[in-house]
Amino acid sequence: MISAEKPDAGDSKEKEPVKILLAEDDKDDQELFIDALDEAEIASEVTTVENGQQLLDTLKDKSEPDPDIIFIDVNMPVKGGKKALEEIKNDKDLRDIPTVMLSTWDHPADIEDAFDKGADLYVQKPSSFAGFVLVLKKVFLLHWAKALLSPVISLFFVSEKNISHKD
Repeated sequence: MISAEKPDAGDSKEKEPVKILLAEDDKDDQELFIDALDEAEIASEVTTVENGQQLLDTLKDKSEPDPDIIFIDVNMPVKGGKKALEEIKNDKDLRDIPTVMLSTWDHPADIEDAFDKGADLYVQKPSSFAGFVLVLKKVFLLHWAKALLSPVISLFFVSEKNISHKD
């Protein structure tokens, strides 16, 4: 279950942070993502890597705990996001970890390709900090359960343009 809060099972634990693995080659985008999570008040522990190969190496490192969710930039050096996604979804130990693709592009063919390769969501990177906060809130608080229960293309693409500011 993806949640920033752990259900109360009779003990006094507070919020359990979501373990996020972010594959993003741009340091500014890494910082923007982490700052937006903080602003959205999503309790999280973020680990960053800079390319698809580092992502796979980190996921296969058994000394590291599995993340609750992976965010993957589509365009990265060494090994691109789509190739890394394909390898994750073809690995029986990794395929069930929810994956969100991040891209500045919103081309229908790219979105459909990520969907076909097994991504759980495709998020168009917003052009503003406020937009990033809004998109992350949407991913974590509103559409995530629906997308996991029944991944359909209409819920698959999240963009600042298709989110109501009332959400």
